[in-house]
Amino acid sequence: MSDKFFYKGRKQKKPKHESYGYNTKRSAKAGSQTNPLKLTVPDEERKAEVQAILLEHDLVGQIKVEASAQENILELEAILNKPQTQTFEKQPNRNEPCTCGSGKKYKKCCGQ
Repeated sequence: MSDKFFYKGRKQKKPKHESYGYNTKRSAKAGSQTNPLKLTVPDEERKAEVQAILLEHDLVGQIKVEASAQENILELEAILNKPQTQTFEKQPNRNEPCTCGSGKKYKKCCGQ
């Protein structure tokens, strides 16, 4: 029997990695071997300090020393100061024991 009378849509199934959220267009992570950080510092002392920071956090970077240019380590600071996701304590469901220790259900004690 032919598919054209009984099937609407694609004739071939979609690959699993597209439908399950696998990101095929992801770029390389900043600070890795394939995508190193590009940093500019004014002198050799500062270069040694920045290299120590990179080693401490397992990052890779290309550090250029230019006395006439301003220090540019914004990429490094962005990775180090990444905001943390806030987590909240879970509130109990209605029929679970109350957290105050009374032995009653939450809905009869503190959940009124």
